[in-house]
Amino acid sequence: MYKNVYLKKGKEESLGRFHPWVFSGAIHHIDGQPQEGDVIRIVNIDGRFLAVGHIQIGSIAVRILSFEDVIIDKAFWKERISAAYNVRKSIFCSQLTAPNKESKRLTNAYRLIHGEGDGLPGLIIDVYNRTAVMQAHSVGMHVSRREIADALAEVLNGTIDNIYYKSENTLAYKASEDGGNGFLKGSLATADDIATENGLRFHVDWLGGQKTGFFVDQRENRALLEHYSQNRKVLNMFCYTGGFSFYAMRGGAELVHSVDSSSRAIDITRANVELNFPGDTRHEAFAEDAFKYLERMGDQYDLIILDPPAFAKHKDALRNALMGYRKLNAKAFEKIRPGGILFTFSCSQVVTKDNFRTAVFTAAAMSGRRVRILHQLTQPADHPVSIYHPEGEYLKGLVLYVE
Repeated sequence: MYKNVYLKKGKEESLGRFHPWVFSGAIHHIDGQPQEGDVIRIVNIDGRFLAVGHIQIGSIAVRILSFEDVIIDKAFWKERISAAYNVRKSIFCSQLTAPNKESKRLTNAYRLIHGEGDGLPGLIIDVYNRTAVMQAHSVGMHVSRREIADALAEVLNGTIDNIYYKSENTLAYKASEDGGNGFLKGSLATADDIATENGLRFHVDWLGGQKTGFFVDQRENRALLEHYSQNRKVLNMFCYTGGFSFYAMRGGAELVHSVDSSSRAIDITRANVELNFPGDTRHEAFAEDAFKYLERMGDQYDLIILDPPAFAKHKDALRNALMGYRKLNAKAFEKIRPGGILFTFSCSQVVTKDNFRTAVFTAAAMSGRRVRILHQLTQPADHPVSIYHPEGEYLKGLVLYVE
């Protein structure tokens, strides 16, 4: 039987609105001494059931798994993963179950589980061809990783061969558990690291790369960039493994320069470009600090992508993050050629759309350039946002025309 967590009087209101978090300040007392990652029952001060979730250390004390009084077992994981997979089959039509390998728009890389958006807070699962990469952001999901992997293998039976667990750097800083990385199903010997997105192929560095190895959340935004790339000179800042770069090349860019501070990322960028455009001399890649490159570069670019890593991972860093976005975008406005297109993004959850837009507006005003908003961008449908958890809308982007 799960231990009870009692909330202070009046603190159950957010759960009545199906918000998936309980903050530490809302807790009155706890039965016994549950360990971090245990499943617990949340009840009001009078003992009335409210929800079931994982308890953890930190300001977010409980992540809700269900608002019904259920047992969290393999059947539960299987039901949630099945529901998420059905959503993805709706998004991608028949591609996930019967992909047409001749299609120029084949996609076999997507997000299967997106935390709170799929009712599984603290869990991310990305699928790359026949390998699923699973990442825990809570100790509870880490503790349940093998049971989750078993359920995942059953739900995706016949479509994946490998499940790689990659949580070494994602568990909460206070967690006593060692995330560890490694295959829960399959092995490196059987895993092909090449996946396909809209007909373009790329290497996935799930062993040493950021996140799960690639950023599938920019898929639709990369496709939009392709539309704007014809005959343009493109700069892809914070390129990571070159996603925007090879889309720009397929779009007919005159030249594409990729910049990232990581030499490993630059090596993979070069490999990805060569995979799609062997021997193409339009592309060059540079392992260099982004701000230093922006400072020294000329005004040759008329399409610039700014897709930096999260400048703020908690609210205390928000002020400095907004200063960073202003500085970065101001330099792009200063250097981009007249008639240029700027794709600019923030992936910081604590930076709201209004925060980001204000930072970019301020940078534009500082430059004195005339700027039009062409598109307002967000994450794709396989990164769903629960209507009860607006914090899940983390990716913000603007496409700007700069005179």
